[in-house]
Amino acid sequence: MLNRLKHLFSPKDTSQHILINAYCTVAEVPKPGFPHLLNARRDLSDPELQPHLNGFMNHLAQAGEGRMTQVRYHVIRHVQRVRQHVGLSIEAGAMNSFAAWAEAANAIVFMADGSVRDPQGRILLAATGDDGDPQAVVPYPPQAWQRKARSDELLAARKVAVPATLPPLVSEPELRLRTPEDVLRRMLALFVVAIRAESLAGGRAIAVNDLQKRFPPAFASLTDAERAFLAKETPAEQETTQFLWRYEAILVLQWALGLQVALPFADAICDVAAISRTVIDRGTEGLRKQLAMRPAAEILDALDLHYRLHWATRQAILKKTATPAGLNDGVLQERHQALNWLVQFEDRDWDEVDTPT
Repeated sequence: MLNRLKHLFSPKDTSQHILINAYCTVAEVPKPGFPHLLNARRDLSDPELQPHLNGFMNHLAQAGEGRMTQVRYHVIRHVQRVRQHVGLSIEAGAMNSFAAWAEAANAIVFMADGSVRDPQGRILLAATGDDGDPQAVVPYPPQAWQRKARSDELLAARKVAVPATLPPLVSEPELRLRTPEDVLRRMLALFVVAIRAESLAGGRAIAVNDLQKRFPPAFASLTDAERAFLAKETPAEQETTQFLWRYEAILVLQWALGLQVALPFADAICDVAAISRTVIDRGTEGLRKQLAMRPAAEILDALDLHYRLHWATRQAILKKTATPAGLNDGVLQERHQALNWLVQFEDRDWDEVDTPT
């Protein structure tokens, strides 16, 4: 994989040039304002980019005998957010100008010597796989750092302790938000499985056929796991409970669509009756008539905060201590999954959405 990365692009004339592969997370990469040869440029519309990024992440994970350091983890997370891959050949004297461009593109750089570097050229990961310069920093757009600072202030006010090393998350220049129609369909699919689970848990099972007649668009958007659950006459109690928790994810999606005023602090379960009324009283067509997503900044704020809250509850569970501020880990798990799905985290479909902390 290393050799393939080094020779990914065949430069036209690099005798006096430095070959650079830049992995940029922003949607709009600025035009290079320095002398260069553009060897290649591709974005996520190129079917070859995602397999290449997967291979690069695998290479990064295996380097250094597979030791997962904090730097390596953050570099891999950066590659997961990459939206543009640019191959350049530039003169050595243009490196300062390149650094400014890489900063604006929020890029990490793979060099011909096998090292991974930050925009300023400092080594993040050496060719051996070892951590490099302690001063090297995985880049994030300014909005991401500002959002992290706001979340840290909110957490401190609630006396929820999280390490300062928890990284920023995706921010506005990198964002690929789901469409309102996609969010509505996912919300309705979650609603039918949640209401079915609720009826089973209460001993008054609602027939799946009745749900399908009432909410046909929901059934067109079910995942494989959801279809399998609805196909069972008497699912296991654990599985029923799992889908009953989906009300918490529904709350997030309704909030993202502006159907709920706020996301309450995650120390109590949601108001199931209010969530159900939102769907039942308006109906599918009524909901569709007023489709509009909440501002992206608000969704990103919620994601950043819930990511850090989820870290705190998971640590409490691991250490067998009380969760801080009365936080509910089950609520946070569902909210975190829904928020990660909204921002297309790791490009995964609902059943495969991960919630790493």
